Amino acid sequence: MAEKKVVLTYDGLKKLEEELENLKTVKRKEVAEKIKEARGQGDLSENAEYDAAKEEQAEIEARIVVLEKMLRNAEVIDDEEVSNEVVSLGSTIELHDIEFDEVMTYTIVGSAEADPMNGRISNESPVGMALLGHSTGERISIETPDGEAVFEIVSIKR
Repeated sequence: MAEKKVVLTYDGLKKLEEELENLKTVKRKEVAEKIKEARGQGDLSENAEYDAAKEEQAEIEARIVVLEKMLRNAEVIDDEEVSNEVVSLGSTIELHDIEFDEVMTYTIVGSAEADPMNGRISNESPVGMALLGHSTGERISIETPDGEAVFEIVSIKR
C-alpha cells in the first residue's frame, strides 16, 4: 500500500526538520538523563519520576517516527509554481466575509502544516477545498457547521 504524500511548504519542511533534529539531539539526551537520575533513586516499581521519564521517552520516540515518515513522504510546494491567478496550495489569499463584512488572510497549506488560529488552513478542510481553483473577485458559498458562509476572494498572492 502506497503511503500518503505529505504536502508541505518550504517553511513547513524546515520546521519539521528542525523539530526532528531537536528531538534526536536534545530531547533524547534530556530524557535519558532523567531516566538515569530516577534509576539512582532506588526501587523502580514505585518510582513516579522513572515512570514519567519512560513515558516521555516513548512520546519522543513516537514523534520521531511520525516526523521521519512525514519527511520521507514530503512533497514540497515550489513557490515559483504557485499561481497568482487561482487559489492553489501555497497561495495566500484575502477573503472578504460578506456576512460579517471583514477581511481575513489565509494561506492554503497541506494538512500537516494546518494551523487555523494562525491563518494556515488545510487544502483538505471544507474551506480550503472550496477555495481551490477560484480566482480574484469570485464569490464562494461554503457550507459550515454554523450554516452557509459567503466569501469573496479579494486577492491571491504567493
